[in-house]
Amino acid sequence: MSEYFPILLYLLAILGFAGFSLIAPHLIAPRKKTAVKDMPYESGMDPIGDSRKPLDIRFYLIAILFLVFDIELLLVVPYAVALKGIPHEFRGLILGVMLLLIGTLALAYLVAWRRGVFHWRTNQR
Repeated sequence: MSEYFPILLYLLAILGFAGFSLIAPHLIAPRKKTAVKDMPYESGMDPIGDSRKPLDIRFYLIAILFLVFDIELLLVVPYAVALKGIPHEFRGLILGVMLLLIGTLALAYLVAWRRGVFHWRTNQR
């Protein structure tokens, strides 16, 4: 039991520090309410209008495209790293599957480009 005493002491010190860090600002900090302090913080700018405006659909399209290409990266990189350990007779098959995946994603990129997903400064379609 004596060998666990330093760990217990360290755990108590961590919990004490965390508790002190949570309670100290409420005891020490000044409490003076002003109109400026009660305003919502909007990245240093004065809030104007309603914050519940709908986002443009292009934000969602870019997010979906990011996820598609991020998943592609998650699928291609492990195969590229593990290619040394794969037997030679299977390398052609794996290369074909990877080229099919990359070709499909390139086609998706071209379709998105043709539909104007990446044109931000133009007016609505």
